[in-house]
Amino acid sequence: MKLLLDTCAFLWIVNRERALPDRVVTALTTPDNEVSLSAVSVWEIAIKHGRGRLPLPDALERFVPHVRKRYGIALLAVDEEAALHVAKLPSLHLDPFDRMLVSQAIVHGMTIVTPDPLVTQYPARTMW
Repeated sequence: MKLLLDTCAFLWIVNRERALPDRVVTALTTPDNEVSLSAVSVWEIAIKHGRGRLPLPDALERFVPHVRKRYGIALLAVDEEAALHVAKLPSLHLDPFDRMLVSQAIVHGMTIVTPDPLVTQYPARTMW
C-alpha cells in the first residue's frame, strides 16, 4: 500500500503528542507499505514554523530530512499532473495544502493518512 501522510499525521508521529489509531500504526510499520511525505507538507511546516506557530526541536532544514530518514519516509515531489488535478476537485476544503495532498493521492494511487473529515469527502482513499 502506498501511504501519503497528512502534515499533522507526520508531526504526530514525530512528536508523539497524540496516539495514532492502531490500524494506522500497523499500516505505517508494515514493511511492504511505502510511506511518503509530500513536499507540500514540508512547505506547510516551513510556513508555520517561520510564523512562530510550530516550534521544532532542531533547525527546519535539518529536522524534516532527519525525521524522514529516521522513519523511512520518502519525499513525494509536486508534479504537474497532480498540480493540474487540483482544478478538478470540488471546493469541499479550502486549505490549499490539503487540496494538493488529495490531488497527489488520487493521481499517484495513494491512501492519505489523515484525521481530517473534510479530506475524507473527496474521492481519494483515506485512513485513520
